[in-house]
Amino acid sequence: MSYVFLHLLPEIAAGNEAIGEALSDVLEPTPLLELAIFLVALAGFTAFYGLERLATAHGTRDTTASRGAATEPRTAPESAGVYWLHLGSFMVYNLLITYTMVLRVRTGLLFAVLFTVAMGLHFVLTDRGLTEHYPHRFRTNGRLLLAGALVGGWVLGAIAAPTSTLLVAVLTALLGGSVLLNVFKEEVPTNRSSSFGWFSIGLVAYSVLLAIITGVEE
Repeated sequence: MSYVFLHLLPEIAAGNEAIGEALSDVLEPTPLLELAIFLVALAGFTAFYGLERLATAHGTRDTTASRGAATEPRTAPESAGVYWLHLGSFMVYNLLITYTMVLRVRTGLLFAVLFTVAMGLHFVLTDRGLTEHYPHRFRTNGRLLLAGALVGGWVLGAIAAPTSTLLVAVLTALLGGSVLLNVFKEEVPTNRSSSFGWFSIGLVAYSVLLAIITGVEE
């Protein structure tokens, strides 16, 4: 949460300024153009929300079948199409994270380290969410494919690192929208027990680290 509010959102706003500068010779600046990068972030958020709804509707879920006075839990079959669509979207998500890692390094090595730690912990929660939706299919091949996407993004970044200001801003906004959804969904849960105390401690600790690193990098 600290990363999202103190680093990611300002980064998206900075990308909006970069897009304005890149397109200033082609398009007349308008209030609508100033919203372009945020529309991209909204598209990323919406796409992952739609996939989450599909997963909820067609993933594995418990149902009950009455047998006299007793009930017996059953599991509805997982939809292969929805599973591969959902997993594929997270593969793209992972690929973009490591592909844009070079941008974090350019911002500062310490920023890149903090980003890596935050995303690593985030992946643990993403893994748990996918396991809940697809307990059979995901354990078979899901984790390997997601790990492979991370490696693939790193290799792609090493071969053809992003250089276009416009491309960098769009990728950051698209990734930012999807990160926003997954952070709010997995890390601020309302349907399971959580501790506000530990949440606050983590929030303050990471915020202090970001503030220190920002001061050091400047």
